[in-house]
Amino acid sequence: MNREKLDRSEPSRAPAVFLSTDLRTTKTLEIMAEQVAVSNDVTKLIERIKDIKIAMMTTAEPNGTLHSRPMYTQEPEDNGTLWFFTERDSAKIDEVQKDRHINLGYSKPDDNLYVSISGTASVVNDRQKIKDLWSEGLRAWFPKGSDDPNISLLKVDIERGEYWDQPSNVLVRAFGYVKAVTTGERYQPTGDEHAKVNP
Repeated sequence: MNREKLDRSEPSRAPAVFLSTDLRTTKTLEIMAEQVAVSNDVTKLIERIKDIKIAMMTTAEPNGTLHSRPMYTQEPEDNGTLWFFTERDSAKIDEVQKDRHINLGYSKPDDNLYVSISGTASVVNDRQKIKDLWSEGLRAWFPKGSDDPNISLLKVDIERGEYWDQPSNVLVRAFGYVKAVTTGERYQPTGDEHAKVNP
């Protein structure tokens, strides 16, 4: 894998336009288009989620309804593979087998860090892999231990992701405010603060 390719970040050519609703005035505001950096380096995602253990995993039910639940993330692999323990007879297993597309949401509000990951999930029943990933903390959900026949793994391969990692420093916020007032331009995050990742 070409490391130079992985480390390159460049502005997206197509500006992203988002809509936001101001609940206080029930008025819809169009936020100015922003240039979002794009990277092929999956480690930019892994580095940001490695200390956030709980993800909100969203799957699709057979009727198309989205279903989210908190899931404990095992130690991410360097290549972007994510692993989760689950019950073999759980609804999410059926949902993933019908539609492998899932989304994972990670957040660390105290650090202004938010990560969204889209990927494909597959069910893995490899007993050795279960033992390799097992930790005693999982016994709260699986009292029988790693030999519990009802344990399955969900393997998630990252297809793309996006992160917002903006500093919460008061001075940085003040700079953004002053820039907006004096120039009429909103603060534009750098590639280290907001980027899309396409491994």
